Amino acid sequence: MRLLRPADFAHVYDRRQSASAGSLVLYAAVNGADQAAVRLGLSVSRRIGSAVVRNRWKRRLREAFRTVRSRLPAGNDYVIVVRSGAPPRGAEAARAVESAIEGLAARVVSRRGYADAVARPRVGPAAPPKRRR
Repeated sequence: MRLLRPADFAHVYDRRQSASAGSLVLYAAVNGADQAAVRLGLSVSRRIGSAVVRNRWKRRLREAFRTVRSRLPAGNDYVIVVRSGAPPRGAEAARAVESAIEGLAARVVSRRGYADAVARPRVGPAAPPKRRR
């Protein structure tokens, strides 16, 4: 399953539980809706590159997530943010991304107080989510 609505992304970001490795940052939050589901959201900014590069990143990340989904802790939502760099190429790089996702998820979920994390108020004016047309 995927996170698609801005409210779903906001739920994960507001918990502020994250870990990073290289060019990937993984945010995690307990999924309140379905305790068996593991859901993924992707954020690849325009500063990463052209649409071709961004879509290549997203395809690689979705495939890596698909292969490690069964090994991730159930009942959590994850958002992966790409900070920089070229998308991984080749089988070895794909395995490196898979192990990074698995390691980051384990690191965030195993932190003390993770399951009890509550949304922290945002600093500054709260802007409503943008509506897509």
